[in-house]
Amino acid sequence: MDVVIVGGGPAGLSAALSLGRARRRVTVIDSGEPRNRTAAHMHGVLGHDGLSPLVLLERGRAEANGYGVRFLQGEVASARVEDGVIEVDTAHGTLRTRRLLVASGLEDVLPDIPGFREQWGRGVVVCPYCDGWEHRNNVIGVVATSARSVEQAQLLRQWSDRVVYFENVVGEASAADLDRLARRGIRVESGAVTSLRVEGERVTGVEVDGRVVDVEVVFTGPTLRPRDALLRSLGATTTESELGSWVDIDDDGRTSVPGVWAVGNVVNVRANVSVSLGLGSLVAGALNADLVADDIDALVDA
Repeated sequence: MDVVIVGGGPAGLSAALSLGRARRRVTVIDSGEPRNRTAAHMHGVLGHDGLSPLVLLERGRAEANGYGVRFLQGEVASARVEDGVIEVDTAHGTLRTRRLLVASGLEDVLPDIPGFREQWGRGVVVCPYCDGWEHRNNVIGVVATSARSVEQAQLLRQWSDRVVYFENVVGEASAADLDRLARRGIRVESGAVTSLRVEGERVTGVEVDGRVVDVEVVFTGPTLRPRDALLRSLGATTTESELGSWVDIDDDGRTSVPGVWAVGNVVNVRANVSVSLGLGSLVAGALNADLVADDIDALVDA
C-alpha cells in the first residue's frame, strides 16, 4: 500500500481523489461520522452551495473509487512505524503502508445546556459564514462560552440588527466591550443560560435564570477537540495555543513522525469544507512527490 488515509471527510477524500489519479494504491478508513453530519446543507462552498454535506461525501467516495481507491468502514485501533514501514491496525486486519495521512477531523464539544445537542447544526450553529445569510434579519442569540464570544456577537451584527448577547456567566463583557456592543445596538442579557425553548423543530427562545428571551436561532462557540489520539500515540509533536494543544505540521502536511502526514480539522481549526478540499489536494501533491523521491532513491541504491 502506498497511502492509508484515516478519515473520509472533505480533506481525506480530496487527498484520496488526487492520489488515486496519481495511480497510487490508496485505502481510506472512515468511521462514517463527519463533523457536519447534522447540518442539512453546506453554504459558501463554490459550486455546491446548498448541497447536503453527506451528498458531497457520497459523490467524493464514488469519484475516488473510480480511480481505484479502496474504502474500509471503521476506526483505526493503533499504528506504529517500524523500519520505514507503517502498520495500521483496523477491525479488518493490519495494513502495511509507506505513508499514513490522518484526516480524522475534530469534535465540537457543546455547552452542557439542554437542547443544544438536539438542535446542533440546525437551530444552534457556530459559523456566521455558513449560516449567517440564512438568518439575516432574524433575532440572533449568541450564547457565550468565553469572553471571546463578544467577537462572535459583533461579527453577527453584519447579518442582523437584532442580535442578543447572552453573557452566560463565562462571557461577561468588559466595560469597553459593553460600550461597543451598545453602539451597534447589540442587546446584552446577563445570567446563566439554563435551556433552549423549542417549538416543533424551531428554536424560539433562550431561558436565562428563569426568564425567557425570544430568539430565532442561537450561535455559540463549542470547544474544539481534535481527533488526534492516533497522531499523539505515534509521538507527533504538539504546540499549545489559546485554543488548546494541536499537532504540528509543516506547510506540506508533514508531522514530526517520518512518513506520517495530517490534513484538515485534526490539525487546522480554521479548515472549513472549502479549505479542507483545497488542503487535501495540496497535501496529496506533496505526499505523492515524497513517494516519487523514495522511488528514485530505491533505484539509485539498487
